[in-house]
Amino acid sequence: MSPRERKSASVDEPVSRLLVVDDAEGIRTYLASLLELQGYQVDTAEDGRSAIALIEGGAAPDVVILDVMMPGIDGIETLRRIREIDEELPVVMLSVVGKASTIVGAMQLGAVDYLNKPFEEDELAAILSKWALRRGLERERAALRAAVGDPVTDSVWESDAMQRIHALIEQISDTDVTVLIQGESGVGKEIVARAVHARSARKDGPFVKVNCAALPEELLESELFGYEKGAFTGANSRKQGRFEVAHRGTIFLDEIGEMSPALQAKMLQVLQDGIFTRLGGHEEIRVDVQVVSATNRPLIEMVAQNQFREDLYFRLNVVNIQIPPLRERREEIAELVRTFLRRYSIQYEKPHLEASPQLLQAFDRYSFPGNVRELENMIKRLVVLESEDGILEEIARRESGEVRGRTGLQTLLDEIEETAGDVPLREVGRRVAQQAEREAIERVLRHTGWNRKQAAKLLNVSYKTLLQKIRETGLVAE
Repeated sequence: MSPRERKSASVDEPVSRLLVVDDAEGIRTYLASLLELQGYQVDTAEDGRSAIALIEGGAAPDVVILDVMMPGIDGIETLRRIREIDEELPVVMLSVVGKASTIVGAMQLGAVDYLNKPFEEDELAAILSKWALRRGLERERAALRAAVGDPVTDSVWESDAMQRIHALIEQISDTDVTVLIQGESGVGKEIVARAVHARSARKDGPFVKVNCAALPEELLESELFGYEKGAFTGANSRKQGRFEVAHRGTIFLDEIGEMSPALQAKMLQVLQDGIFTRLGGHEEIRVDVQVVSATNRPLIEMVAQNQFREDLYFRLNVVNIQIPPLRERREEIAELVRTFLRRYSIQYEKPHLEASPQLLQAFDRYSFPGNVRELENMIKRLVVLESEDGILEEIARRESGEVRGRTGLQTLLDEIEETAGDVPLREVGRRVAQQAEREAIERVLRHTGWNRKQAAKLLNVSYKTLLQKIRETGLVAE
């Protein structure tokens, strides 16, 4: 088996394809033999015209080695034409000409490097390995993006619970009903929203996401509905809102529970009539969109507390999808781990690692308060640091913290028994409440990634009160 065949036989490692362009047959043959022995696939062209024809015909090299001095179309003009076809294709210039103006001209046109003949083989090998690896990684990322669905979206449908959600999505695929997706932070609500869009009749239309918690009320309104020129200071031209952009597609309103009452009223009108006006305008805009919304907050409780409009809630909640937390979908964990390992080894140009049985066992015990997002961040850290130790220590620390929380109550009960009831009942209640409060705050802070503002909202206390409680309970960000 030749070096080229050996390289091609690997399914895990992509083969880098090079294109050598030189009018000297001896140079072409030498470079082709040298580079094939190093494991590359090599195409050759005797002039610029042939090289351009190969690239336009689909040869798709990862790197081009291009001679400067050639008859007909020279190397600089060939480089210019290559840039018209592919702006990102790495091109290494190769010539006996060492004029500064030639080198500068090549670099200005986007050449990634320049070598003078004669050159050392190691010098060429170092340049090619860098640019061929980068191009190969870009190719893999593009293939992942172009694949049907994201690899993660395929992984999250492994459990019975998610299969039931998938079946429900298929059931509503030929309708335009509004969909409300609920679940803890990090469970994959956006993935489900994208699945609703991808299986609908609107799949060829736009999918537009708006995070309702990311913007203050006045900016969120202009983001959703757009504005006319002069509507406010800085509005120098008309801007389309996200609803207009989503016309004949799907708009995904993430964190809908954070929307202000005034915006809720305008949202109700859009859902009822498909009509709204831009900020500062009078013209009615009619849109045709499917609305999918998501929240990690209990909207029905917010309705009871007059924090969310009841009529809007029922408009949004025609079809309700409740996504269970990852701790109730443990059969997905192993596949998600493999998927994230693959994704981030490519993204960060790191060796592809496999999770150890010890780590998978730890994941199987762990409660994952941050759900899929927490798992993803753990694997990202594993890939970057190329070590599982930190993750295993973190899981052990958190598990021991939970044990300490449970033993705190047991310690108090033991104290009551040992002192024959000398501890007053009021003190018992105070200490138990304090322990429960500490655990509740700690869980919510972990859940929000120590975002205190969001945690205060979830706990339904003021930001100032939460900061005071954090100080009182001695909680420290990990």
